Amino acid sequence: MPDTTLLPAKGAPITLRKPTDADGAAVWALVRDCKPLDENSLYCNLIQCDHFRDTCILAEMNGQVVGWISAYIPPSDPDTLFVWQVAVSPLARGRGLGRKMLYALLERDACAEVMRMNTTITRDNAASWGLFRGIAKRLGAALEDEPHFTRDDHFQGRHATEHMVTIRLAEPLRLAA
Repeated sequence: MPDTTLLPAKGAPITLRKPTDADGAAVWALVRDCKPLDENSLYCNLIQCDHFRDTCILAEMNGQVVGWISAYIPPSDPDTLFVWQVAVSPLARGRGLGRKMLYALLERDACAEVMRMNTTITRDNAASWGLFRGIAKRLGAALEDEPHFTRDDHFQGRHATEHMVTIRLAEPLRLAA
C-alpha cells in the first residue's frame, strides 16, 4: 500500500505508512508517552516494526512519529486481526487519527481475509472503548466483550482485567470499510 497523506484538520499533515526496523525506538518512545498503555521493551517494538510491518501502521507529522497501531493475525486464527496497541501522541489528538490508522491498516492486502477484529481493553481506558465502539457502529457490526486476562488469574493482582473485545463482520473488513 502506498503512503497516505491525510489532509490536516488542524496543524501539519499526517502521513501513514508501514513501519521499518529503524522506527522501533521512536515507537517505543511514543508508547511510553501514551499512558495508560503498557510499555513493551524497545526490542519488542523493534520486532513489531520489522516482523509485523504488514499488520502495523505508523503515523508521522513533520518527520515525528505521532501514531502507532501494533497488530497481527494469529497463526491459529487467520481471519482475525488482533490489535495489540493504539497510540496517538498528544500532538495529533482530536483528528480521528486512531480510526484513520485502523481503517488504512484494514485496507492492506495482509488483512484481505480478516472477518473479525479483536483487542483487549481495561474498563478504565475510555479512549480505546470509544474508538472500538465507534468503529463497530460505523461498520454496522456488533461489539462483544468479556473478561479475558483477569487481574487475579493472569496479573497476580497487579493489573486491571483485560476484556477481549470482538467485532465480527459478515464480510471482510477491507470491503466493509
